[in-house]
Amino acid sequence: MKTKVTNTAEYIEQFPKWKEQLEQAAILLEETDLEASIKWGAPCYGYGKRNLIGLAGFKNHCAIWFHEGALLSDSYKVLGNAQPGKTKFLRNIQLKEGEQFDTVILKEYINETIQIAKSQDKPK
Repeated sequence: MKTKVTNTAEYIEQFPKWKEQLEQAAILLEETDLEASIKWGAPCYGYGKRNLIGLAGFKNHCAIWFHEGALLSDSYKVLGNAQPGKTKFLRNIQLKEGEQFDTVILKEYINETIQIAKSQDKPK
C-alpha cells in the first residue's frame, strides 16, 4: 500500500518505474509560478484557487494531467481524454515504458495553461 505523501518528491519515489519522466515534468512545473500541493494523493500545480496541472504514476503508464486541457490549442495533437463522455475539460499526456515527455511541447502546454488561467475565469 502506498504511504501518504506530502510533496512531489515523495510521490515520485513511489513510482521508480516512472521516476525519470515524472521528475522531468516536475522540474518544468517548478520553474513556473504555479503553486505545488498534493491533491487526491498526487502532485497538483495550481494558480490561485484553480487546480491546473497534475502528475500521476500508474502500473502501465504515467501522465501529466491538464485540468482545463480542453481549453488548450493542442497544436501537437498529443492530449488525450481518459474518459470521453465523462470528463468535460480534463486532458492528459500519457507515457508508456521507454517513452519520454517532449520538453519543448510540455513547456509550451504548461505556459499556455498558465496564460489561460491568468486571462480567463475558471470554466464551468
